[in-house]
Amino acid sequence: MTSMNSADPSAPDHQDTLHRRGLMFILSSPSGAGKTTIARKLLAADSEIKLSVSATTRPAREGEVEGVHYHFVDDATFDRMVEEDDFYEWAHVFGHRYGTPKGHIRNALKDGQDFLFDIDWQGTQQLYQKDQQDTVSVFILPPSIEALRERLEGRGTDSADVIDSRMERAKAEISHWAEYDYVVINDDLEACFAKVSEILNAERMRRTRQTGLIPFVRELTV
Repeated sequence: MTSMNSADPSAPDHQDTLHRRGLMFILSSPSGAGKTTIARKLLAADSEIKLSVSATTRPAREGEVEGVHYHFVDDATFDRMVEEDDFYEWAHVFGHRYGTPKGHIRNALKDGQDFLFDIDWQGTQQLYQKDQQDTVSVFILPPSIEALRERLEGRGTDSADVIDSRMERAKAEISHWAEYDYVVINDDLEACFAKVSEILNAERMRRTRQTGLIPFVRELTV
């Protein structure tokens, strides 16, 4: 396990060096609730978690790098991966398909690597069905529905009709809040980020993930 600066409030305390199993850490929220910002802060602050890289049938955009932003595959390859049950979850999004490949993640989890997932409630349910023991989910709520609309309008990138559509979708997504392990209200970005970090660090210390405890305790009781 990699050591981190204990002065960082988001950094886990690694005075013990027992091996642990990694986890799949899910962040979900309606558009505009701050999920993407918190995910970026978490990745920047915590060297033990990586963003899960999805496979997609969407063509690469300028500046995107294979294996860093996405695994770019054609439809035939994606079809084969679906048939071979090679995805934790996959979905159609705006005319293309996106999915989370199993192989690399499963091997890395055994080595203690954590993965961050930025997915919706449907993807979260699929992950739970495939691998519940390694999954931790957090749903981020806006402080109010009015504040959410203000954030979407403040972006200045969408028309009124698009914002209305996003608001309707947001309400539908919020209705699934009870399907998550944790729910955090983002009324203050830094406070919300601190809570999300605390959840991640506490979940890392679950006894069932501390795979190095068995030999350690055995040595204590010999």
